[in-house]
Parts: sequence; structure tokens; C-alpha cells
Amino acid sequence: MLAYVIPLCFVLLSIAVVLNMLRLIQGPDMPDRILALDTLYINGLALIILFGVWLASDIFFEAALLIAVMGFVSTVAVAKHLLHGDIID
Repeated sequence: MLAYVIPLCFVLLSIAVVLNMLRLIQGPDMPDRILALDTLYINGLALIILFGVWLASDIFFEAALLIAVMGFVSTVAVAKHLLHGDIID
């Protein structure tokens, strides 16, 4: 069953990544682009985890955890920059 589901999930997540890239490029204003970038790293994270499930390897989960932490920190930093104009007070 997983032989059919995992490739389908790869296709659906790849479509989501392409649509996020379109929103990132065409976004009408900055908050839309930041949200698209945040969603893009989450979809990339899902692709990495799915690849780890497909290969049955634990290394991909550790990499996904590091990417998730860096993505959260970067989203907070960009939001703080938009609100105050400076990241470090």
C-alpha cells in the first residue's frame, strides 16, 4: 500500500511547493510573501520526512528537526524586522 501512497504524496507535495513558489514570486505584499516562505519550508520539511519514510532512514528526521528550528527562528526574525525595523533590540 505504501508503494502507491508515497509517490502520490511526493507528487502532491511537489505541486504544493510549486504553488508556494508562485505565491512567493507574485505575492501582492510582504506579509503574503513571508507566509508563502513559511509554508514553503514546511512543505520542504514534509518532503524530507516523506523521503526518510520511503528510505527508512533516521538521518532525514534529524535533518528535518534542524530545518524546522531554523525555519521557526527565521520566521520570528523576519516578523520582528517588519514590526520594529530591527531584529536585535
